[in-house]
Amino acid sequence: MGFIASGVRRDSSAYVHESVYLYGRVELGAFASLWPQVVARAEAHDIHIGAFTNIQDFSMIHAGYESGTRIGEHCSVAHHCTIQGCQIGNNCVVGVGATIGDGCVIGDNCIIGAHTYLKDGSFIPPNSVVVGAPGRVVRAQDNFVNNRLNAFAYVRNAQAYRDGDYELWARPEFQAEVQAELNRLMNAPA
Repeated sequence: MGFIASGVRRDSSAYVHESVYLYGRVELGAFASLWPQVVARAEAHDIHIGAFTNIQDFSMIHAGYESGTRIGEHCSVAHHCTIQGCQIGNNCVVGVGATIGDGCVIGDNCIIGAHTYLKDGSFIPPNSVVVGAPGRVVRAQDNFVNNRLNAFAYVRNAQAYRDGDYELWARPEFQAEVQAELNRLMNAPA
């Protein structure tokens, strides 16, 4: 179904759905997850997807014309996103259908809203919420807890999928686990 080229490096804990296509120098960190129909192409430069980061269904990650693509740790890239030649910090959420262009730099703890278009070379400071086409910062806020919680849920879901369990999120015990993680994050020292 999918294809993983010989140059791909992935931690043994990473979850890669069988329909994923990975070409070139792609690296997946610990507990990263790539969901159905994700494509990552790294012909001239590399792609690095950080630990605990999820790339959701039908997203495309491509190395840029002049640089690689770096997605930090504990990030969520939602369905149908296009990410090319950019740097995304830690604990970020990229909303459904967003496009991040060449040379963009996104700081830690950001939310890039659904269908946002960040034109080439955009700079987004840490703790920003960005929306629009072209994208603009609409407010500054600390998104660490919610973004980190989203990544946590995807790590657990990937573990369940690996075991053939496709309904983890519907279970009360999972909701309790998410609540416990939220409490932990809210009470963690800064």
